[in-house]
Amino acid sequence: MSFAESYLGRLRAVVGSRCLLVPGARVIITRQDGSILLQHRSDFSLWGLPGGNAEEGEGLEEVAVREVFEETGLRVRNLVPFGFGNDPKSETVHFPNGDVCQFFVMMFVTSDYDGLVQINDDETLSLDWFRPDDLPPMLTSMRRSVEAYVAFEQTGRFQLI
Repeated sequence: MSFAESYLGRLRAVVGSRCLLVPGARVIITRQDGSILLQHRSDFSLWGLPGGNAEEGEGLEEVAVREVFEETGLRVRNLVPFGFGNDPKSETVHFPNGDVCQFFVMMFVTSDYDGLVQINDDETLSLDWFRPDDLPPMLTSMRRSVEAYVAFEQTGRFQLI
């Protein structure tokens, strides 16, 4: 589906670039060696986590599964919610095209997936695996999500960031 056809695209056609409150999902996909899959994003030329915005009629777990497949070619299962991102300071994003969104994002983790890692859309410049303690330049919200995952792994407590 093109951006113009998406819920957010149709909404943008009506309201322009003003700040929108947007629900979505991010996914930490882990390998046995502890590394996580990151997406080099085309909009900011920074790294981030697979994920995206909800479409009408979708639950956040459905968003996570759909977006991961669209962005990485992987089919994920057994998603475990580990945190929720809602801090306006880090979750308000000013896009290069002038659009502004404040995100409310459920964060999931999984190591249960199949398929081949491959770029499936124009949102992705590359995909690669990184250790959580050795991350490339990332969007602030995405880096905070990785930090929340590390805290969840250490404490077992759901992270509200």
